[in-house]
Amino acid sequence: MFHIALFQPEIPPNTGNIIRLCANTGVVLHLIKPLGFELDDKRLKRAGLDYHEFANIKTYDNYQIFKEQVKENRVFACSTKGKMCYADTRFSSGDIFLFGPETRGLPKEILNESPQNQIIRIPMLPNSRSLNLSNAVAIILFEALRQINFSLAGCAQTEA
Repeated sequence: MFHIALFQPEIPPNTGNIIRLCANTGVVLHLIKPLGFELDDKRLKRAGLDYHEFANIKTYDNYQIFKEQVKENRVFACSTKGKMCYADTRFSSGDIFLFGPETRGLPKEILNESPQNQIIRIPMLPNSRSLNLSNAVAIILFEALRQINFSLAGCAQTEA
């Protein structure tokens, strides 16, 4: 099973979309406070439709607590500042994909403590700033699922 971690997400509909994505793929969602919204925000619930009850969501009061709880897992910092393309990286079950807030990305402190080969990026045209958070999460998650033949998502490919 993979994990998605959102560090201080700010926009409720993005997190709602990610909740829906996690519910439909069996991925655990980790939310690291402070959040830019309440978990009962109607915009969050609207974007997630009725999938909230099917999602495995864990919340943490701060990044240090999150780090302590997941110290056995590899954490991939997802950032436009990464040198490694996400598609050139080999993922394994248990890996965590950590994304920063929509308006500023992951802080330098987190990037500085991350191994360089675990800071991954999605290629974009020069001078592009970033992709929508929920789109970026989906792109990276589905590459990780593809690498394990979608077996953890309950839709393993079969031969024709």
